[in-house]
Amino acid sequence: MKVLGVDPGLTRCGIGVVEGGAGRPLKMAGVGVVRTPADADVADRLVLIERGIEEWLDSHRPEFVAVERVFSQHNVRTVMGTAQASAVAMLCAARRGLPVALHTPSEVKAAVTGSGRADKAQVGAMVTR
Repeated sequence: MKVLGVDPGLTRCGIGVVEGGAGRPLKMAGVGVVRTPADADVADRLVLIERGIEEWLDSHRPEFVAVERVFSQHNVRTVMGTAQASAVAMLCAARRGLPVALHTPSEVKAAVTGSGRADKAQVGAMVTR
């Protein structure tokens, strides 16, 4: 199984591909960032994100797409940009008929470390293992 994971953002949209299967260790197939200029028009930035995600979908051919679920923050402008980038990722997947799963950061931390309150160092250590 191959999964494309997306950490959405307008300036930096993180992307990673993981391969694995039941009883087999996971393998990182690729990791990168789709970047857009902060001073560009939002519509143009979304097009750049779409192109970047499409390139990853073309080159890695995942079977599933996982997108970080947007959660409420105090900065509405940041939430809007993250939500827009998230929607682009879901659109790209849906266009290809790929199933999409949305996960909050706490859900991912709990799955990786056993605690939804783990810090970045704990998550990094478990991912490395």
